[in-house]
Amino acid sequence: MFTELNSILNTSPDSFTPGEFILVSDRQSDASFLIHHFLSFYLRARCKVCFLGLVQSFSHYSAVIQRLGVSLTQAKEKGQLMFLEGLKESLSILIPQEGSTECQAMDFLRDPAVGLRSLYEFVRSSVTSSGGGEDVAEEWGPPVLLVDDLSVLLSLGVSTGAVLDFSHYCRAAVCSQLQGNMVMLVRCNGEEEEDGDDEGSERLLKGLTHQCSLTLHVQGLPTGYCRDIHGQVEVCWRRRQGDGQHAQKKLFQYKVHDKGASFFARGTSSVVL
Repeated sequence: MFTELNSILNTSPDSFTPGEFILVSDRQSDASFLIHHFLSFYLRARCKVCFLGLVQSFSHYSAVIQRLGVSLTQAKEKGQLMFLEGLKESLSILIPQEGSTECQAMDFLRDPAVGLRSLYEFVRSSVTSSGGGEDVAEEWGPPVLLVDDLSVLLSLGVSTGAVLDFSHYCRAAVCSQLQGNMVMLVRCNGEEEEDGDDEGSERLLKGLTHQCSLTLHVQGLPTGYCRDIHGQVEVCWRRRQGDGQHAQKKLFQYKVHDKGASFFARGTSSVVL
């Protein structure tokens, strides 16, 4: 959990805005450290978390979050964390083994044209279930959905329209109906041409931007590589008012550490003063 980022967003595990859809994106950089932050943040806030790990394993996140002072294994055993390990479940479908059980949530891999209904049903059942686990008396806060890279679904043959429909239904269930929060990561490679291709991550990013209430866009420094400043993040608060949507933007630079990250206004790092 990053204290400086919490200050920028005016939030904390003890006091955060319910019903938010937070969109994390990156271009020629890596925004996964923000997913680590939000995962530890909402677990500390005692929220019921459903994590769709589409590009990294449970053991990867467990090792990273352990350095932030949170145990994913304990959260999973208690029923606080429901983790879908996309890589593992994909292999069980693409390379079936005798006696292995398949996860219905990933059945779109057999036929991407069927869409993501089963994946949505997995999310809905995860955020509405009581959790159980070893301590059935445990009560959790509002549900949270995290997705570590929604754009990977495009590479698996799912259309951009189907992914946008999936996010829309998840937002309706998690944010609107249950007053929980949603955090999704989308990657843009920076080389994709905007040629009207429905499968483009740029179109996905634009569509999700219209749905969300907060965006954090991570990108490299325009001046190139710097050892002491790893990149910059543009934070944009989006609020709907009577005459449309209004946005407030702020730009910060950051440096990722082994156990966190530092954020500072552009040009105020000690290495440039």
